[in-house]
Amino acid sequence: MAVTEPRRAGPRTANLAAVLRALRTGPLSRTQLAARCGIAKSAVPGLLSELAERGLVRPAGVLPGNGRPSRLVELHGEDAYALALGIEADRLSALVTDLSGRVLAERAEAVDVAGLGLQRGMDELARLARAVLPGPPAGVAISVPGLVDPAAAVLRFAPALRWRDAEIAGLMAARLAVPADAVAVDNDANLGALAESVAGTGTELFYLGGGTAVGGGFVSGGTILRGARGFAGEVGHIAVDPSGERCSCGRTGCLATKANLAALLRAAAAPGDPLHDPAPGVEGRVALLKDRVRRGDQRAVTAVHELGVALGIALSTVVDVLDPDVIVLGGYFAELGEWLVEPVRVELAARPLGQARVVPSALGLKAPLRGAASLAAERLFANLALAEEATV
Repeated sequence: MAVTEPRRAGPRTANLAAVLRALRTGPLSRTQLAARCGIAKSAVPGLLSELAERGLVRPAGVLPGNGRPSRLVELHGEDAYALALGIEADRLSALVTDLSGRVLAERAEAVDVAGLGLQRGMDELARLARAVLPGPPAGVAISVPGLVDPAAAVLRFAPALRWRDAEIAGLMAARLAVPADAVAVDNDANLGALAESVAGTGTELFYLGGGTAVGGGFVSGGTILRGARGFAGEVGHIAVDPSGERCSCGRTGCLATKANLAALLRAAAAPGDPLHDPAPGVEGRVALLKDRVRRGDQRAVTAVHELGVALGIALSTVVDVLDPDVIVLGGYFAELGEWLVEPVRVELAARPLGQARVVPSALGLKAPLRGAASLAAERLFANLALAEEATV
């Protein structure tokens, strides 16, 4: 199914969207809105009245100060829903927020997504979406672990899912009966980076996510930097061990051979160990590994430390090339942050440009889904006509 081009907004719709976008930072007065949006102050009352009629803004008291008090307005938008959907090899998830970012509903289910295949996998994801949605969504964003062409909203390749050239935006739009241009698709690491940026972690931020695969995303000034084909940030094939394992890409010692969760668990425990049982899921297996590291299990301690060194070697290249102010360790790396941050810092400090701050993600494994929620809301801000369709 082809994905249609987004409809162009007229000047008034663009001004309405600009007001909403400005209010994401908090309550503002009419004068402040006019200045931030580049709109004539005389036009602001009419825009606010229209947004109030749609239930998207509401009064928020007055601005303290001398002289005539200025009335404040804030986002309301409790009936404009942003739907975030997450696809992983072994799990599907859904999260709904209102326009202000408040979480209204969330659910996740353990599923063999690769075993289901594309069509059945999308059926299950749509069922999960309908279970959490209180009404039609104004925007939808899907997080996936693979190479994404965001302009076409197509998942080009996801090895963990065994999906290739999957038009998942169109497939989901048809299942949820929403316009195709209301659905966005992006790589999970990009969305993790976006979530951290929205949370205020940094302005020049590189996010490194760990899971069944390893991926990175870079946000500069609030914008995801994607590269010419949308594949920027794929750091899994930076060489970190010349004598290491052969990678699926044909090279030797890539970060992907060291840092995916399965590789770490193989290094941390012998075959047949409970660490290799997939039943507890990522959280359960990482929790068991953390317990062993805390108890001083030498094999587990060594495996996690060597992972930190490998991450530091790869991230030193990232720092040299991109010069981020902060590096965020996301996915399962965040869960192991108390043992990974220091070896990463040591590797960065050994290089002349290694000055980036290194922190574990406070959002943990949920960062990509929270980033997808932000992206879904942005679909509404970019084209306010979507809100009209969602609330009629």
